Amino acid sequence: MRFLLTSAGIKNTSIHNALVDLLGKPIAESSALCIPTASYGHPMTGPGEAWKFITGREARTPMCELGWKSLGVLELTALPSIDEEHWVPLVQETDALLVNGGDPLYLCHWMRQSGLADLLPSLRETVYVGLSAGSIVMAPNIGEDFVRWTPPTGGDETLGIVDFSMFPHLDHEDLPDNSMADAEKWAAGMPVPAYAIDDQTAIKVTDGTVEVVSEGHWKLFTP
Repeated sequence: MRFLLTSAGIKNTSIHNALVDLLGKPIAESSALCIPTASYGHPMTGPGEAWKFITGREARTPMCELGWKSLGVLELTALPSIDEEHWVPLVQETDALLVNGGDPLYLCHWMRQSGLADLLPSLRETVYVGLSAGSIVMAPNIGEDFVRWTPPTGGDETLGIVDFSMFPHLDHEDLPDNSMADAEKWAAGMPVPAYAIDDQTAIKVTDGTVEVVSEGHWKLFTP
């Protein structure tokens, strides 16, 4: 699987070009499934933000409105109640998974409960496009600063599909606790390399090779 892990979606030309490169074809020729699930677990988002994401009405975090050839919704909370044959082939055939922001531990819980987490490693040709929580859920853990919804098992562990952690929305004007100083304190408690990235930055991962794509600013912290 190939990854484009963003702070705020496809915000600029560089991130857009990175997405097209990972897809290997234009967006207009690519299919996508959007995953809004993380929205429900975060107090600042909820069902209204999920609707905006699905319908492409959230201009601050462009994902679904990019002109995909086809676009469907994969709601993870519904998957345990339906047969795998009704959704697994669709996921296997799609070009991109667009994973919304919200609460990363809520998203992680439902990725596991739905079976999607187990399926992801087999999707070698699929591009995973994360937005905020949709990105940081790929890390081994997120750090206590990002724990809001508490999973049944407790802790801050996430999927560990990539071997680094992320601090999104660096120096965001509406998030006073997301300064570089705050990121540095957060990174000091992380056991793996950690990237602080602003909304004009994304991390591209291809066959284990990590590349930062940015028209903004970012910093890598090493343990």
